[in-house]
Amino acid sequence: MLQETVQSPDVRKGLAGVVVDYTAISKVNPETNSLLYRGYPVQELATKCSFEEVAYLLWNGELPNAQEFASLVAVERTGRALDPTVRAVMDSLPVTAHPMDVCRTAASVMGARHELTEDSSPEANLRKAVDLWAAMPAVVAYDQRRRLGQEVVEPRDDLDYSANFLWMTFGEEPAEDVVEAFNVSMILYAEHSFNASTFTGRVVTSSLSDLHSAVTAAIGALKGPLHGGANEAVMHTFDEIGIRPEESPEDAAARARAWMEDALAHKKKVMGFGHRVYKHGDSRVPTMKAALDKMIAHYGRPELLGLYNGLEQAMDEAKAIKPNLDYPAGPTYHLMGFDTQTFTPIFVASRITGWTAHIMEQLASNSLIRPLSEYNGHDQRSL
Repeated sequence: MLQETVQSPDVRKGLAGVVVDYTAISKVNPETNSLLYRGYPVQELATKCSFEEVAYLLWNGELPNAQEFASLVAVERTGRALDPTVRAVMDSLPVTAHPMDVCRTAASVMGARHELTEDSSPEANLRKAVDLWAAMPAVVAYDQRRRLGQEVVEPRDDLDYSANFLWMTFGEEPAEDVVEAFNVSMILYAEHSFNASTFTGRVVTSSLSDLHSAVTAAIGALKGPLHGGANEAVMHTFDEIGIRPEESPEDAAARARAWMEDALAHKKKVMGFGHRVYKHGDSRVPTMKAALDKMIAHYGRPELLGLYNGLEQAMDEAKAIKPNLDYPAGPTYHLMGFDTQTFTPIFVASRITGWTAHIMEQLASNSLIRPLSEYNGHDQRSL
């Protein structure tokens, strides 16, 4: 008698290649290697739209008309100020706390205080999404300032989202080129399908928890260096090589190449390169690299381009691995004056739009996300 064959389950570590649901929010088009937000290539959105327009698109499925845009902007600008209670909680945290911990805590406090916390209707969730998006730049900006012993800079309602974010961080009206580069980065970071933090948010949402709880969990996932923390790691690499403002780009590139060759020889993981989704290079990189080039020219720092090119070329020659978005974003934020620890909180302020779009999409057709596991521990045993 033939014995029945018991097949082992197909365990996909990291859920690699597993399709768990549908989404209409974004996708990577393999034919053009383009990231699409609601069907629009993100590189087109980044060069032709404001971050406010893209936020509206992610939440509503279409770009806003003039009236819809004006309505969104009006609500956002009334919610920019740092809530005194949130500030008090931030001030109770040590200045040595990682800014991502501060963002996570602030998001939780804002959720507990929101008048619609327990209302998960589509209308309430959209309002909570806009309110959280409007408020997070004040949290990120003040956290950098408090670490430097500086006071809060109050928001201005005559500046757009990106310009006001920079104003609250540095207390100076930013140059137009800087605002444009920052706006590009915010759009490029806004959404990326079922990444680790977005999936975390959807898992929390699937249990019918509230929007702020889901975002708080997503922030926790984004903190990790294998996800959002990579842009910080890129700058740590530049610092380890050594940034020398008076150095020629050629000399900087040579030192960067030598560093990369040594790192690869010692099998060191170098952040800012490779991506699980993109097989032919991250489609967002050319747009972000163009913004970086403008910032290098604006601030007169060609040695950073040397470091950038040296690392990229050495990695390409040795491993044929291309940069991801974090690679050009890190030095761009550095040039603008952001502390390295603030890079991932900027990512939070941007990705709130994508996270909350997914939270609302999850609720619209919800099923509790509860995967199985294959047990490989002890067989049943007795005490």
